Amino acid sequence: MIVGIDPGPVEQSCVLFDSVEKRVVSVGTFKPEDLPDALWKHKVAIEWIESFGMAVGQEVFRTVFQIGRMQQQLGVVRLIPRRDVKLTLCGSARAKDTNIRQALIDALGEVGTKKNPGPLYGVSGHYWAALGVAYTASQFEKTDHEAFFHNETPEVP
Repeated sequence: MIVGIDPGPVEQSCVLFDSVEKRVVSVGTFKPEDLPDALWKHKVAIEWIESFGMAVGQEVFRTVFQIGRMQQQLGVVRLIPRRDVKLTLCGSARAKDTNIRQALIDALGEVGTKKNPGPLYGVSGHYWAALGVAYTASQFEKTDHEAFFHNETPEVP
């Protein structure tokens, strides 16, 4: 089981993904000060913010701060850049949210209905991004870009 998290400045969207059965077990939102028990029991992958040289606002800085808080509390987490999610699911760094959603449906199955739930039942809104992170984490031990964030701190001469 992998917990995928789409971080936000205040609230985090998370998906518990069964990578063996290829289905979503549960979805939910939380604040970093109220970490759900599931985060302590499973592998955790969080979408990482990348810089593209553009100016950003307070919301981005608050989101990065929240990612740091979660990593500090949980210890080892995977920080997966959005670009890696796009490349894994769509084969293009130019993919948009709708492309990612469709690629997840193609790979895992339909959302379904309350009467007839599919493997992605409950996924909507920011949960698609969280599921993309969990799915990417299930496909690779480490991505090339992610590995950069997990290298040990280089020694200073």
